Amino acid sequence: MRIGSKINRNHLKSSVERILKNNRKLFLIAAAVFSCAVFLLYIIVLFIPVNRIDNPGGIEIVIKRGMSPGLIADVLLKEGVIRNRSSFLLGAKLIGVSRKLKAGRYRFGGRVTNYFVIRKLFHGDVIKVWVTIPEGSRVSKIAEILNKKFGIDIDYFMRLVNDTSLCNRFGIDGPNLEGYLYPDTYCFNIDVSSETILETMVSRFKEIFCDSLRKRAEEMGFSVHEVVTLASIVEGEAMLDSERKTIASLYLNRLKKNMLLQADPTIQYIIKNGPRRLLEKDLMIDSPYNTYIHRGLPPGPINNPGLASIMAVLYPSKEDYLFMVANGDGSHTFSKTISDHIAAKRRFDRIRKEQNHQF
Repeated sequence: MRIGSKINRNHLKSSVERILKNNRKLFLIAAAVFSCAVFLLYIIVLFIPVNRIDNPGGIEIVIKRGMSPGLIADVLLKEGVIRNRSSFLLGAKLIGVSRKLKAGRYRFGGRVTNYFVIRKLFHGDVIKVWVTIPEGSRVSKIAEILNKKFGIDIDYFMRLVNDTSLCNRFGIDGPNLEGYLYPDTYCFNIDVSSETILETMVSRFKEIFCDSLRKRAEEMGFSVHEVVTLASIVEGEAMLDSERKTIASLYLNRLKKNMLLQADPTIQYIIKNGPRRLLEKDLMIDSPYNTYIHRGLPPGPINNPGLASIMAVLYPSKEDYLFMVANGDGSHTFSKTISDHIAAKRRFDRIRKEQNHQF
């Protein structure tokens, strides 16, 4: 009996091990089949079918903030970006980003799969637009450029520019942001806000006007605001880079002697239909920006100067010029005395009359 029992126990153990081994094989086979099925589902849902957008300019869509995955899928399907709503939603779930799709304006074109669309929305790869702000642009001109590029509301933009609380928030010591919107080439989302643009441009100014330039301004006895204000006048006056430091030196000399700056760009800033040829009556306009009747610098910048003009003020040439007259070709004739200046003006007037007579 003992021998028989032992044989039965061994037989039972062997049977159990055989069953477990077979089940393990079945489990591994089932797991492998399941993994293949999931992989195939993943491939089919995310990469098949391929949608082809033949529109040369692609398809632009707008995903608004707060949209649910379902609403996003509806927009994509309606505009022809995806072919199947359910497969898109399933694909987003498989990747685990259903609730992480970002708002913005997007452009799709060429061969498009669910994976491509989901990845684009997850990373926020929205339409980017480059915009260049020329040196010496006034805020009103900047507003026009941004309106054309991004549809920015000009009136709202100008209200922000003149908002003193915003100036304080940005750390700007001036009545508005004129002078502190650094002229450069920027890249923004197509649906960028006015606030974001202003913050970016002011941040760029602060980056350019670094600590070493601030220290130089202090050494000269000027505040940053005064440097930018004078730089904006130099920017408005200089047509040639080679003359910037000379022009800056001339105005600095006039300031030291407490002379009127008599800077034409400040008059252009206050006339309504400028820039144009100035008239005698323009020089009498009652404005704190009129440097023909008020001594010293105007209350603030008259445009947004570039680094070259800022550096010209901080590191001017060492000359004794006090007067200048435009030669009509972008250059100036500089003089140290009023008599030389008057002679230069007469010479230019004579040349201009001769040219007018020829035409």
